[in-house]
Amino acid sequence: MAVMELAGAAYRALTARKDGPSLYEVCDPLLLNGAGGDPHLAKFYKTALGNPALRPLLRRAGLSELRETPRLDGLREALIRARDDEAPDWAAIGRPVAALLDTIDVRHPQPRTMTNGAAAPGLNGAAAPGLAEIERIIRICGAHLLRAYRSNGFIPTYAAFNLIGDPDVRGREFQMALTGLNARGYKNSTLLFNLARIFIARSPARALINPPWKGIAEPMWQPMQIRHRSAYYDAFFTEALLSFIETGLASSGETATSRRAIADMVDFCLTTSREDVRAQDGRMVSVITALAPLPHPRFSRFFSQIKQDLGFGIYVPDCDTTACAFSAATQAGSTDPILDQPLLDFYAGYQVRGGVNEPKVTVPLNDSIDYEGGVVTWIDNLKGERPFGNDLDPTLNLDILEVSFRNLARWKILETPARLTILQGIVGFQKRLASSGAFADPRSHIYYLPELYCAYFGRCYAAFMALPVTARQAIDPDGAFEMIRLKVLAYVEGELITGEMNVFDAALALMALGHLGADVASFAPALHCIASHLGEGSRCGPFKAYEWNKMKTPTRILVGGPEVTSAFVLMGLALARRAMTGRM
Repeated sequence: MAVMELAGAAYRALTARKDGPSLYEVCDPLLLNGAGGDPHLAKFYKTALGNPALRPLLRRAGLSELRETPRLDGLREALIRARDDEAPDWAAIGRPVAALLDTIDVRHPQPRTMTNGAAAPGLNGAAAPGLAEIERIIRICGAHLLRAYRSNGFIPTYAAFNLIGDPDVRGREFQMALTGLNARGYKNSTLLFNLARIFIARSPARALINPPWKGIAEPMWQPMQIRHRSAYYDAFFTEALLSFIETGLASSGETATSRRAIADMVDFCLTTSREDVRAQDGRMVSVITALAPLPHPRFSRFFSQIKQDLGFGIYVPDCDTTACAFSAATQAGSTDPILDQPLLDFYAGYQVRGGVNEPKVTVPLNDSIDYEGGVVTWIDNLKGERPFGNDLDPTLNLDILEVSFRNLARWKILETPARLTILQGIVGFQKRLASSGAFADPRSHIYYLPELYCAYFGRCYAAFMALPVTARQAIDPDGAFEMIRLKVLAYVEGELITGEMNVFDAALALMALGHLGADVASFAPALHCIASHLGEGSRCGPFKAYEWNKMKTPTRILVGGPEVTSAFVLMGLALARRAMTGRM
């Protein structure tokens, strides 16, 4: 957003005519002074919503419905029950907020179609960059990652709150979250964040808090960006640096630094972030936690306390971080004994199998898809805590397939019928998702964008195709992978690259196209987009920060960073370069 547009949006928010009680007129009498039984609700309100930075923007954002005394009283009574009741009826508490939430209009991005489409050499006919330019950008991105590693001792990632919330969370989904989440603090934050969404979305403050952008992946322009470190991110950066080394474009010094960084990140994944949990059969299993205990996440002291106040005090391991950490360590050549654990035996306890296990998905925000065969996200810790309830994400299940293909022989999957059955169940889940076209619908995903699903399917497909033919036939006798490949390519070639893209969209498109054997000519729009935006990141890096993954609850929380963009661009361009030069 340009400076003048920013100033105009701020002026309109600060001078708007108030049309009913504001958020603060509703909540201040109940929560500002912390009265009541649950102190966290008041603490969250003052920290996240009642702070001096947000108050001026929302003080004139009112809701006309709340002029009606019964509606205002009903909303306040719900907040009192959330604050005071020892065992709140969350379904009842959520009803007045859900009704108001259904009045807002928040939609997913719909990029305009480019005039010349995918058949053109580049966007609007511009020529795609040549091999020398592609290699130059790869070197720039690799140098950026290594510079960040030297400066911080790790490669950082950032989180940012988007208070407008996620388009897929309407009143119905809000109720699902409020009743399906377990930790009271997380329920509190979900309740208040979604209440604030209504006032924001229906006021001029919306244009300032959620300005429009180009492409699909959301730029992380928000001033509140929280630096942190996680095994999931380290696993991803490990793969990016391995890709940099494999291109042969890194100098000898860069190669040595990359190898040191990779060794450090693998150790962070497998040792620092290691956590023991109990499998369904009672055995102890080592998994990888989503957020290692302090000081390892490298939060600032300020945010360490804010994290508690916002209701994120407890973090548990997850199936995705475990799969990605094991995969990155395998690719890096680690011999840590933890990798000998056949993860599929453990994942069996978290796989959805109709009629034979308890309902595992307690927060079914994407219940438009069939969960059968899929593995849920969150792992109970030794205390049995599951603060986020549980959900099921399609891209996470691609990561489980990918790590299983890389460890097929080590885990004796083909020789163990039960393990092969688990794997085939996940393949069946992906087959139904693709055949229905649901993979291209943002609503089908919990933590990722459809185009990221496409890129990660490409990554998974490459690992699958590296297996012997007999192994591929045993895993996928019906040809599901080829069917999914064609569906994903059709989406990327027919929709993603024919629309207006940003750099992150373009990098994801290249990863899908490169892994799935697309015609090199189809790379042109994405290559042109990346080359033409080189330098957009200014002092932060060659490119801006964009949405890599997200949380939909308690509000839309984006995760990414300029280093993440550089890593995705590096990997996408490396695949394009390999296809262009005929290297396999």
